[in-house]
Amino acid sequence: MKEIFFLSGLPRAGNTLFGSLMNQNPNVAVTANSITADMMGELFSLKKTDIFQNYPDHKSFDNVAAKVFEHYYQDWKADYIIDRAPWGMPPNINFIKMYRKNIKIIVLVRDVIEILASFIRFSAKNPGSYIDRNRNKSVEEKCDQLMSKEGVIVKELIGVKHLLRPENKGLYHMIEYHDFVEHPRRTIEGVYDYLEIPKFKHHYTNLDQFKVNSRGYDDTVLGGGLHTIRTDVINSVKYDARSIIPKSIIDKYEQCNFWKG
Repeated sequence: MKEIFFLSGLPRAGNTLFGSLMNQNPNVAVTANSITADMMGELFSLKKTDIFQNYPDHKSFDNVAAKVFEHYYQDWKADYIIDRAPWGMPPNINFIKMYRKNIKIIVLVRDVIEILASFIRFSAKNPGSYIDRNRNKSVEEKCDQLMSKEGVIVKELIGVKHLLRPENKGLYHMIEYHDFVEHPRRTIEGVYDYLEIPKFKHHYTNLDQFKVNSRGYDDTVLGGGLHTIRTDVINSVKYDARSIIPKSIIDKYEQCNFWKG
């Protein structure tokens, strides 16, 4: 029986690097952005239909819902799956509370202004990426698009804020981006301690690009290089995020760094 853990990480907070490192261990599989949370959401939406409410067979429904992860990952070789999605969001964490006993969520966080600056730098290097698809021209427009209610940043922020509620104490292990890239070995060992699984001797130079279950990201969908990591050394690119992001945007979104206080 595979053991399922969860990864709920803000974008540009080291998720791909984390997956590349952990996936060196053949017994661990950190997924790419996963569809399993959406699968659960679609499944539960059926409970609102007239057909289900006319014949509410909850037991048969639960037989399917409880096995989503097992069936989805049944052909994966690793014994430990770390599924990446906005698992802290209230509907998603409710799903796993219903059907999982040993809930452990790894949470990657980073200063929101730095996240926006990272995306703006990516957009400048990759004209025509998904950030530019709505014909957004100014940095302000791009940042507001990135911070839309349906965007991944806001979904993950909602999830992190919900995980910090008292009823979710003990369900998560938080990793801050800069601490991760400055101390990767200590960070990875801390993850093994948190998950309580056998450790593995990882290497922290000459890395591989992210791959799991014999597949990598196809970034032609969103823009080339979105999930490309440096392979020679682990560090963060040095630049002043607050010189890239206009003050109006900083003032608007800086309060989203609620976990710092």
